[in-house]
Amino acid sequence: MSKEMLHGLIDMIPESDAETIYHVLLKFIPTDIPENDELKAIAFADRCIQSEGTVSMDSINWD
Repeated sequence: MSKEMLHGLIDMIPESDAETIYHVLLKFIPTDIPENDELKAIAFADRCIQSEGTVSMDSINWD
């Protein structure tokens, strides 16, 4: 099966089913997985928000 064959199949789908096929195809598109340092930053921000209600500008590593 090639992408060219899939294009041909999609061209044969009735217009009334296009939205359904669109949503099915979206399920196969990979999503971005956060990097380890991003996960650490998110966890840090969550802890700051829980304890202080916000994230201090001084605690942000801008590098």
